[in-house]
Amino acid sequence: MSAAVRFPLHRATLDNGMRVIVSPDHAVPVVAVNIWFDVGSRDEQPGRTGLAHLFEHLMFEGSANVASGEHLAMLQNVGGSANATTWFDRTNYFETVPTNALDLALWLEGDRLASLDLTQHTLDNQRDVVMEEKRQRYDNVPYGDVLIHLVGLTFPEGHPYHHPTIGSMDDLNAASLDDVRAFFATHYAPDNAVLTLVGDVEPEDALARAADYLGGIPSAPRASRTPAAALPPLSGLPRAELAADVPTDAVYATWRLPARDTREFTALELGLAVLGDGQTSRLYRRLVRSDVIAEGAGASALGLIGGTSMGFAQARALAGVGAEQLETVLIEELARFVDGGAEPAELDRAKAQFEREWLAQLGRFDSRADLIGCYATLHRDPDLINRHLDDVLSITVDEVGEAAGRYLRPDQRAVLTYRKESA
Repeated sequence: MSAAVRFPLHRATLDNGMRVIVSPDHAVPVVAVNIWFDVGSRDEQPGRTGLAHLFEHLMFEGSANVASGEHLAMLQNVGGSANATTWFDRTNYFETVPTNALDLALWLEGDRLASLDLTQHTLDNQRDVVMEEKRQRYDNVPYGDVLIHLVGLTFPEGHPYHHPTIGSMDDLNAASLDDVRAFFATHYAPDNAVLTLVGDVEPEDALARAADYLGGIPSAPRASRTPAAALPPLSGLPRAELAADVPTDAVYATWRLPARDTREFTALELGLAVLGDGQTSRLYRRLVRSDVIAEGAGASALGLIGGTSMGFAQARALAGVGAEQLETVLIEELARFVDGGAEPAELDRAKAQFEREWLAQLGRFDSRADLIGCYATLHRDPDLINRHLDDVLSITVDEVGEAAGRYLRPDQRAVLTYRKESA
């Protein structure tokens, strides 16, 4: 068992369906305000991708009582900060403010949820911002589009995870103001959200303030999401090859895994850490140190809630080394791992690394609030924040080996190859 701190969680559901979780911690006079909306790119319709991520930008464009750009400015003026992120399974908005600015943060969240300013001007403006973001982060960076291709290989056409969170720029160009308003009306409602407050607050007072500022916003009807069935392992060795302006050749292999934070997923997460997390991992020692054919190598799991997650391994070649050699050695190490499993000392290292990173996250109010919101939204169980580390530390060597043999076999992979364009 771990020696992790157990955090108090005080919960209430407002009359409009918004779930509120308060976790007091009076170490410093600061409060983390975090809202998770149960909407991500998996909820987008064919031909209308990119809307979930677009709202990460639109939500700062102003509302009935707040002009464009003022949300951030007002929080910064009192010593606070704010941001937002979008992923396949969720969109989250978060602020960290001094305790005496909690009312301001809650009022700002309530104002934009109740009266976001959605106009043709704000749509056009933020659509241009997103397109520039795609150019800078995906199109004009070596290997920047890797996730786009990996999800396309791992998940079949039409699957909610087949397209990346950034979406299609053609779809985004085609989105009308009515499309955007309908997306907001459907998904941005209090009964589709979890508000988490962590920090220098008293539970009853914090819950009352949340009700005051957010409890009067009406809920919205929406169709229930059909539970996603788990996909079978990949077969037929699907492949994609790109000739690109990259420094050297690179190889990525991907597998389908179980849904996130199930026991099998956790075993695979640890197994992939043994295989490829850090300079003591098997892939790094073999490809970088021993064979000296790669400048870097690794493996990790990408946890998703909708039935199927993704695991991948990768290596980037040294100059003059081809993708075929990289893939051959990578698969040799994978096969050795699948056949022989993890050594107890390797698993212990992976657990220790996980525990270090987990406790570091919990030490920050903002990331602690985000984890509570994650478990409340995706798993309907915020108490997982107090149990997850124990679950990870209880995984056995046999469980890792069994899960690897079931999900990480070489014949269950897809492969993405980057080849350096000839001069």
